[in-house]
Amino acid sequence: MTTPTATLTRTWTCVLFDLDGTLTDSAPGITASLAETFTRLGRPVPDEQELLNYVGPPLLDSFRIFAGMNPDEVLQAADVYRSVASETSSDINNNAVFPGVKGVLKRLHDAGIPLAIATSKPETRARLILDHFGLSEYFTVITGASDDEVRSSKADVVAEALRRLTEQGIDLEQTVMVGDRLHDVLGAGEHGVPTILVEWGYGSPAEATGAIATVYSADQLSTLLLG
Repeated sequence: MTTPTATLTRTWTCVLFDLDGTLTDSAPGITASLAETFTRLGRPVPDEQELLNYVGPPLLDSFRIFAGMNPDEVLQAADVYRSVASETSSDINNNAVFPGVKGVLKRLHDAGIPLAIATSKPETRARLILDHFGLSEYFTVITGASDDEVRSSKADVVAEALRRLTEQGIDLEQTVMVGDRLHDVLGAGEHGVPTILVEWGYGSPAEATGAIATVYSADQLSTLLLG
């Protein structure tokens, strides 16, 4: 694993965080909701390994790419999934903050570095999860997919997060994204924002292509962000 020296000496003015697979280990809850979604749709339920592919990317893209659904089927599946998640709260009950992550957020917050959430998860669910784990207080802005999925791609979510931060007068000159999947790298990259990938998430080593660094522990992440 290589961590560019330039990253170690960078002074970040703002940090964007992905949620699923970066801050929280949400896969068990998400895959449980997905399994129930496929059951309600009368479709075969993919195995656990296949369902893990759905964790991280925008939901509409996942149903289209991994399940081969057409546009109408994708929208129906997304509606069913949201209903399941709301009814069961599995994305909260079967979820946990990764070890050391809360400490990193607190150190960054105490250092005066503005933080934002930029997740492909619907914003209303993201807020509920962050509130549940006592993490909301660390973020200046919490941005997710819109409930109508008009804003769902990572690039669109990052754009909205940056817009909201700009409105609050946040210095975005040296902004970095922290995520766990390739779509974090690509989505942030569309706005000139580099990405640090965390190894504890759901991405594969190949997805680190384009990231400025990969970290294997919360302490290493803290060092890269705070020096």
